[in-house]
Parts: sequence; C-alpha cells; structure tokens
Amino acid sequence: MVDHDEDDQDDEAAGAIAADPHIGDDDGWDAAQEGADLIAEGNPEAAVLVLNKLVLEQPRNEHAYFFLGAAHYELGKWDLALAAYVKTLEIKPQFIGAMIATGHALRMLGRHEQALRMGNEVLKRDKNDADALFLLGATHFARDDGAAAIGYLERFLDTRPEAEVATEARGMLQVLRGEVAPAMPGDDPD
Repeated sequence: MVDHDEDDQDDEAAGAIAADPHIGDDDGWDAAQEGADLIAEGNPEAAVLVLNKLVLEQPRNEHAYFFLGAAHYELGKWDLALAAYVKTLEIKPQFIGAMIATGHALRMLGRHEQALRMGNEVLKRDKNDADALFLLGATHFARDDGAAAIGYLERFLDTRPEAEVATEARGMLQVLRGEVAPAMPGDDPD
C-alpha cells in the first residue's frame, strides 16, 4: 500500500495548521518513533502506553495520535483507533494516511457510509490512490455491494500493490466471483 505521510500534504494547508511551537514536524515524528517501532515489532500494547504518555506531553503531535490509532487498530479496539485518527485529522486535516486509517476504522465499526465518504475524499485528491481504492473495495465488499467492490479492487490491483494486501484483494474478488465460499464464523481451521 502507499505510504501516506506529510510529504503528501498540501503545503498551503500544512502551513495553516496551528502546531505546538515547541514541536517541529521532525521533532514530532522523532518523538512518536518509539511507539511506531513497538507496533512494527508486534507489541501494540506497549505502544499504547508510550503513545498515551506522548499525547499528554505533546497534545499537538499528529504523529503520536496517528500511531496511537494504529496501535489500537492492531488491538481490534476500533472505537479508540477512530478517536485517535480523528484527533490526528483535527491537528492536520490534510494528512492522507490518517484519512485512510479513519476510513478503515469506520469500516470495522460498520459505519460504511462514512468510510466510503472518507475513501472518496482521498480519491478527489488522487483518482488512483491505491489505499483509497482498497478502502473503497473492502468497504463495498463488507456491504455486499459486489459490483462496486469488484471495480475498486480491480483498480487497486492495477496499482501493483504489495503482495500481502494484493492477496487479500484477490481473495475478496474470488469470493465475489463465486470462485470460493466466504469464511463463516467458526470456520477456523485450527
């Protein structure tokens, strides 16, 4: 998937956002790095502890909130992830990665219309944004809107995404095309 960070941001919008004058963009990123590393190492519980402390110390650090959302998402705490992602967007409204993450949290909460709006907002900025296409495809899949899901997932695969997420998209397409039956609760092979 595409890495959406502040390099994707509109300079004008970024300049208009009030930030803690004591925290430069690089400083905020550096401060949140420990939490990001803990998530990458598979320890989201520890990341939550580190990042909760950081948001108290640096309440305008969008990176701290973004990674706090990611840690909660990894733990399946969709409501807490959503709250952190929304706070990220309050601080930095044009943060595309936070828009995508917000959309996925909304999707996981079953708030499909809002997730679709978030994905479409990103597509307004870039009609071929891979992450937005996947978000829209997965959300339409969750809503049982096969035709729309197929369209977005095929467009997503045309972006040549990373193998893991491409496999997930292909799996959804196979289910939509009737090539495999969808997994049912309790179908755990273990």
